Amino acid sequence: MTVPTEPGNVPHASTRRSRRISIIWIVPLLAVAVGAWLAWDTLSKEGPKIKVTFESGEGLQAGQSQLKYKDIVFGTVKSLELSPDKWHVVVTIATTHEAEPLLTEHTVFWVVKPRLFAGNISGLDTILSGSYIGMVPSESGGKSQRDFVGQEDPPILQAHIPGHIFLLKSPRIGSITVGSPIFFRDFNVGEVLGWDVADMAEYVTVRAFVRAPYDAYVHNETRFWNASGLSVKLGAGGIQVQMESLRALLFGGVAFDTPERDIHTAEAEDSHVFPLFANRDAARSASYTRVISGVSYFDGSVRGLEAGSEVSMHGLKIGEVTEVRLHAEADKGIIVAKVRYEVQPERIVGIGQRGFKTDDEAVGFLLDRGLRASLESTSLLTGQQDVTLEFMPDAKPMPVVKEDNEFVIPTTEASGFAQLASAATDVLNKIDTIPFKDIGANLDGILGSVNKATEGQQLKAAVDNLNSILGSVNKATSGPQLKEAVDNLATALIAAQKALNSVNKLAVSIDTGYGNDTKFSRDLDRLLVQTDEAVRSIRALADLLSQHPEALIKGRSQ
Repeated sequence: MTVPTEPGNVPHASTRRSRRISIIWIVPLLAVAVGAWLAWDTLSKEGPKIKVTFESGEGLQAGQSQLKYKDIVFGTVKSLELSPDKWHVVVTIATTHEAEPLLTEHTVFWVVKPRLFAGNISGLDTILSGSYIGMVPSESGGKSQRDFVGQEDPPILQAHIPGHIFLLKSPRIGSITVGSPIFFRDFNVGEVLGWDVADMAEYVTVRAFVRAPYDAYVHNETRFWNASGLSVKLGAGGIQVQMESLRALLFGGVAFDTPERDIHTAEAEDSHVFPLFANRDAARSASYTRVISGVSYFDGSVRGLEAGSEVSMHGLKIGEVTEVRLHAEADKGIIVAKVRYEVQPERIVGIGQRGFKTDDEAVGFLLDRGLRASLESTSLLTGQQDVTLEFMPDAKPMPVVKEDNEFVIPTTEASGFAQLASAATDVLNKIDTIPFKDIGANLDGILGSVNKATEGQQLKAAVDNLNSILGSVNKATSGPQLKEAVDNLATALIAAQKALNSVNKLAVSIDTGYGNDTKFSRDLDRLLVQTDEAVRSIRALADLLSQHPEALIKGRSQ
């Protein structure tokens, strides 16, 4: 039997809130944490967005093309769009955090793709991977920047290569271009980085980079010259062809060397200024520091003589021509060629080594011994002429005359090929003075007179009269004593008759063979005409050779 409990002793249930977090919340909390970490990691690795303007977007693709420096990726191309002027392409690049310190005002950008530039083939790796944007930061730093203008060609120096940059000044650069090689004793030791246009009205300043350790061979007296193209010389040893290299022939180049006496001098500093000579010979001539200026007046043709032509003595170069122009001499009423030139006296031992106290004394000494200037043709092929200084044994001493500090050197007749052409012209002139036409006319007149004399009636009447007289004498002298004499005389007359008949036949034969209407007369007339034309042609040929000696090889110009 169950005993009922009292109401007051019934137990009561009680509830309380738990303070522990439920495990189910761990998953969303973990997801939030991972997302936040991913967001922080992504934002921490992102760099600034930059914009680079190029001429075109060839080879670039949004979302694929990358920004690289030393083959490390520093960003990705996000978009390509036209610039406001519609002539350029603006490339937006999302860079990495590591790229931010590299983005300064001096940073260089360009599109890397297969190309032939400065004689080198680059970007072949992009054939499979695609084009990308290359970047070279500035070594000296600079202000931070986000908008850039990209280059179309890659920079010549893409790494920090030790060396020196030298400035070369020249009136013209010829075929030298950006990236042209620089040679030292046939070794490629540097490149041309470009040129400055600030003073281009007067000269061009070429920036030449010489790599270490070759920059140590550049001294203050080093000579730089343009090594582009071929140097062809025709001398006693035949044709000589010189060139630095095939690359210099195609893309231009610069070479340098130092005279032996200056090899041990101090090295040239960075940005030292050097003159850029036109060729090796001009660079070597620059080692001669003294110059004597001269001028000569030529009354003949100076075709083939120009600025830069040699001034020689005994076949050796001692200077060069600086100017050739026409000069009118009003007092004489003629026009002559005024040739100005510079002589380097140091090339002449005894003259150049200050053997005389003054230049006036040295020039006066030479003029007293017959120093004269003449033109000499050095090539029948090109017609080139040079100025030759030579001593004439029979020349009279001349006083020293100066015009604007230039010594006036008297001239003499041309020598060499020009002298031969002049002699040939004189011979042809003498032949031309022979009156071939008058001689032919006189000979034709003599033959005509003989022909008329043999055909005349007077000679025939004289013969008939002589026969009548002889007949009368024969009748009158029919005596026996005179008969024999008459018979002998008759015999003599018969012989005379035969002789006259022979003369008559000879005259007829001459008339038949050499008369006015005969073939001989016509041939003789044609021969005289052709002889006259031949003489005129020879005279024309002599004139042509005197003015254009190169016509013997090249033929008559059109």
